[in-house]
Amino acid sequence: MGSPKATLPYPTQEATPGKVTFLDHLVSIATHPKIGCVRVVLGANADKIRHRVRLKDDWIVFNPEWKLGQLSSIQAAIRSLPSGSTDGIMVFLVDHPLITERVVSDLIEKFYATRAPIVLPTYGDMRGHPVIFSAAVYGELLAAPHATGARAVVWAHQHDLIEVPTTEEGVALNLNDPESMRHFT
Repeated sequence: MGSPKATLPYPTQEATPGKVTFLDHLVSIATHPKIGCVRVVLGANADKIRHRVRLKDDWIVFNPEWKLGQLSSIQAAIRSLPSGSTDGIMVFLVDHPLITERVVSDLIEKFYATRAPIVLPTYGDMRGHPVIFSAAVYGELLAAPHATGARAVVWAHQHDLIEVPTTEEGVALNLNDPESMRHFT
């Protein structure tokens, strides 16, 4: 992509291009009243990201094992949480920034209504992000194999996870290369 994904300009009509980054947007929608603790896991390019995006010091978790993949970042976030003080963790991926506050609210509402181990959005027949993992599955996430990542936990809970259908395509869009970015800018 030419620069860290977290610092890429968020494709929006409301903001001046280049002023709001992917990470700025994701942090802004993680301000739901039921989200009591924000963690931003940094690894590669941590200094560049911290320089470009304003983050509170207590939000930042450095993942020295970032080369192991996304699961290592989820594990770093879980380890950083105050012991026993969270009901779950909502995982936002920086390359899935086209998420709205509405989706976040819908997922949180469904999580608290059902207390399911995993709550995730769907767009058509595609599962998307962000995903809520109940604190009850933290141990499984911490023990999951890096080769399969958090998907191993999702697969283990196929019959008791909750899918929340949405008409918002952004939950399933991975902005991972210049071509996908050109579609939204």
